[in-house]
Amino acid sequence: MRIRHLQFAIPIFAVCLAGVACVPSALAQAQGPVKITLDDAVQMALAHNHTLLAARTTVQQSEAAETSANVRPNPVLVGDAQFLPIFNANQFDSTYLDNSAQFDLGVSYLFERGKKRQHRLEAAKDQTTVTRSQVADNERSLTFQVASIFTNAQLAESALDLAEQNLKSFQNTVDVSRERYRAGDISQDNLIKIKLQLLQFQSDASQARLARVQALSDLRQLLGRESVPLDYDVAGQLDYQPLTAKVEDLQAKALATRPDLRAAQQGVTAANSQYALAKADGKRDITGQINYTHVAALSTTSLFGSIQLPIFDRNQGEIARTRYAITQAQEQEKAASDQVLTDVEDAYEALRSSDQVIQLYRSGYLDEAQQDRDISEYAYKRGAASLLDFLDAERSYRATQLAYRQALASYGLALEQLREAVGTRSLP
Repeated sequence: MRIRHLQFAIPIFAVCLAGVACVPSALAQAQGPVKITLDDAVQMALAHNHTLLAARTTVQQSEAAETSANVRPNPVLVGDAQFLPIFNANQFDSTYLDNSAQFDLGVSYLFERGKKRQHRLEAAKDQTTVTRSQVADNERSLTFQVASIFTNAQLAESALDLAEQNLKSFQNTVDVSRERYRAGDISQDNLIKIKLQLLQFQSDASQARLARVQALSDLRQLLGRESVPLDYDVAGQLDYQPLTAKVEDLQAKALATRPDLRAAQQGVTAANSQYALAKADGKRDITGQINYTHVAALSTTSLFGSIQLPIFDRNQGEIARTRYAITQAQEQEKAASDQVLTDVEDAYEALRSSDQVIQLYRSGYLDEAQQDRDISEYAYKRGAASLLDFLDAERSYRATQLAYRQALASYGLALEQLREAVGTRSLP
């Protein structure tokens, strides 16, 4: 059964996907509101969502940390002047400076041992890899949010279409009832009941319009408010797409594609890098220095070297901590793997349940509700059925149609939940 036929996005939108505002206003007015498909909405959210854009900067920050980790120590310039006759200024001459004063000028440098710089860089790169996967997981979550709200917007469109159709149909019934009242076929009480029932149809239409506006507003927030015009709409309709994949295949694909699981796996590598860095930091560095000295009319050169004696501090605390952190990362990886399998299984069962509900409606309930309403309406307008029978058939038809649309939306949401659980929109 067709719920509602919606036009596809205007051609120029595909060209101006990165900025919908480029659609000329005259063309937009001529062809109506800009319509976006679900795929368009996902791409726009990935390109313009501010929360995601903020998260992506963490990758750049991590890359900058790689630069910091790879720098070498700066050399240190040292100098001094000793035995200057500050309090005996009369002795301050070139002879005194050459024979009695001492001048030193030197350069010192910290020589890192244990390949600290290489380990720092490796640890920073591993952390960048983890950050990229975490951002990819943010993209996965955002895609699901967009798809969910897009489905809600389609449901609101469909519910509004149904409410307007019901309102128009029942308005015709009210007009017929007035004529029957004037002809004396029904009582004034029945006419009043008919008019009061019209209020319910008007309220349904008003609520459906509000739900549509709110869904479009929420979707625009995810897409980036500046990326879509205020007057826009969703394209496509609530649809039923049966899925024949097996849960085992979906779980296998999820284990290979889920970015949060990949981040957990990469976290084990990052933890090992931190452990290697901690052991390297346990190596004591050597400070070397060369000095030029002028004293007693002589110029000399001196060499110095210093190193800490690792008697008390051997970085043993950090080494132990990072070793336990490896175990923590391994357990988190296992937990993430179990969570992936559970998510896929739960989403798959939810999709199967929604599929069964839709099959119930399609097995004959929709046609029977339509036939019951049409028969009751035909009989009532000709005086062969009571008002209560007609109103009851009308309520049953309206409730069945709305429930079917909600079942389609629930199926669509369950399908999107499964896509999120698997980690890809292309299900096998």
